[in-house]
Amino acid sequence: MPGIPRRYSHFVFGIIQSGLTSLIAAGIASFPAGNALDFLAHWMVSWLIAWAAMLPIVLLAAPAIRAFSLRLTQEEGGSQTGRPARKSA
Repeated sequence: MPGIPRRYSHFVFGIIQSGLTSLIAAGIASFPAGNALDFLAHWMVSWLIAWAAMLPIVLLAAPAIRAFSLRLTQEEGGSQTGRPARKSA
C-alpha cells in the first residue's frame, strides 16, 4: 500500500471516484461504435476527456455534497447533532 497520509484521503477518493464514474459513462456513450477496435479507441479517448473534466468538479463538490447529505439525514437514534443519542436512565 502506498504511504499516502490520511489527510489526503479526500483527494484519493476523488481521483478514484471520478475515474470510475467517467470510465463507465464513456463506455456507455461509446457503445454504438461499429467494431471492437473503434469502440476501444473511442472509449479511451472519451474517458480521458471525461476524467480530466470531472476530477476538479468532484474534488471541489464532494465536501459540499457530503455536508448537504449530512443535513438531510440523521443518526439512527434520532439525534440530529451528529452525536449518538443519549440513552434515558
